[in-house]
Amino acid sequence: MILIVVGTAAYLGVAVLGRGGFSAFFSRPALIALAIAQFALSGVALFAGGNLSPGMREDRGNRWVLVAFALIGVLGAYLPAYTDRKEFWTFDGEGIRWLGVALFAVGGALRLWPVFVLGHRFSGLVAIQPGHTLVTSGVYSVIGPPVIWGCSLTR
Repeated sequence: MILIVVGTAAYLGVAVLGRGGFSAFFSRPALIALAIAQFALSGVALFAGGNLSPGMREDRGNRWVLVAFALIGVLGAYLPAYTDRKEFWTFDGEGIRWLGVALFAVGGALRLWPVFVLGHRFSGLVAIQPGHTLVTSGVYSVIGPPVIWGCSLTR
């Protein structure tokens, strides 16, 4: 729970820095909505379950990816806000910002969905857990299991 709260605040804080401060960030209605969506998704994540168990077997040689993911996360928070402030690599208009808010909210919901499906069996560190099988029921019987999309969702 602490990781979710601190991580959410830090991620938003990096975006606020990239935009040029609180007043610059919160002067745009779309960015206010984005912050609300982020906190809403984080609040929902508190009830999703999941864990950070390394499972039965963890390849410790792959831990370097955690540093890479952290760097990508910081850049993913800072760079869009910075380029928007500098009007570099941006499309002008509030419509694009609102589209970004919608994509963020939908993407966040889709990212949390497997965590709710698996509950405490979901591990952010490893997909190899004892007794897991590929989930092909429910919505996945129609759209196919997530392994088709490049990720695995197991029970």
